[in-house]
Amino acid sequence: MSVDVPRRIVIFRHAKADWSQESDHERPLAERGRRDAPAAGRWLASAGIAPELTLCSSAVRTRETWKLAVHELPQRPRTVYEDRMYEASLGELIALVNETAEDVNELLLVGHNPGMHALADALAGDAEGDALARMNRAGFPTAAIAVLTFQGTWKSVEHGVGRLTAYWSPQE
Repeated sequence: MSVDVPRRIVIFRHAKADWSQESDHERPLAERGRRDAPAAGRWLASAGIAPELTLCSSAVRTRETWKLAVHELPQRPRTVYEDRMYEASLGELIALVNETAEDVNELLLVGHNPGMHALADALAGDAEGDALARMNRAGFPTAAIAVLTFQGTWKSVEHGVGRLTAYWSPQE
């Protein structure tokens, strides 16, 4: 596999969750989350995001976010509900990305903070326009999305390898 293969990583924080009596893993989306998740899906579609693979945390709020967002995409990617994404550290998230099959050129992750923000910030070696400043100023709120590109293999993903090409949040 050539190291010059263009890749895209899309990092998507789950939409707003309800503070119910459920355990943290079982918390469902709040009403605002059920509105923001489809809006995020529409933004993904309008931005031309077409992941071949989605890794989604197994938590209820991430699964619900993805199910509402994916309906807005022109094509449904293969989705893997990944237990290791729940409460994953930055290092664990990078390790999951490193495991991606080389025939995947566009990967979407649906997870939780602080991991999603940490991953986007760590991978962004540079950025287009004010995307990095906007992302860090906003603190990666619920339903936020960061899009990064890089050249190479998934095993080569490490700090600073990517270029932040877009950042979106329903709060902007």
